[in-house]
Amino acid sequence: MNRKHIYKEGANPSGNVLLLLHGTGGTEQDLLPLAEMIDSEAAVLSVRGTVTENGMPRFFKRLQEGVFDIEDLVARTEELNQFLDEAADHYGFDRKEVIAVGYSNGANIAGSLLFHYEKALKGAILFHPMVPRREIELPEHPGLPVFIGAGENDPICPAKETKDLKNLLEEAGAEVEEHWEQMGHQLTANEVKAASEWYKRTF
Repeated sequence: MNRKHIYKEGANPSGNVLLLLHGTGGTEQDLLPLAEMIDSEAAVLSVRGTVTENGMPRFFKRLQEGVFDIEDLVARTEELNQFLDEAADHYGFDRKEVIAVGYSNGANIAGSLLFHYEKALKGAILFHPMVPRREIELPEHPGLPVFIGAGENDPICPAKETKDLKNLLEEAGAEVEEHWEQMGHQLTANEVKAASEWYKRTF
């Protein structure tokens, strides 16, 4: 348990656990209001990225904007997956009930969990994600629910990235719902509302 995080118990000990993953420069405090909007009764595990870029926390290194350090991405994804196992043991929640809620860099590390590990997540809400890796075979994710929020004019995450990610996840068996806004990379209230409605329908 050697990384900064916040854990809040849920109303049901065997219920859903929202894994909150912030964007570049964020902290484990950033997405707590989103968890309240999505499922106020779920347990919450909000973690801080272990890498810093110019003093800003991130979940993995990048070579430049939009270009990931793949070796570091793979290592940090494994580290996060192990942390989830440890946290489940430590706090006594059901490891199979973890649903990721990630924004930008946090959405990318959540996507990377899906690209590298079978049954790492029960589902995922990904705000403005990119394809974490290309030209690898994904684990099977039959029926895995995934929500993707995207911006049509996002300068950091082009629309093609969203569409490619959706296709790759669906090829692995996931059931993906997209939500598009006309804004850029910022997270909008409409996106969060759409994600919340999707969550209530799905879980």
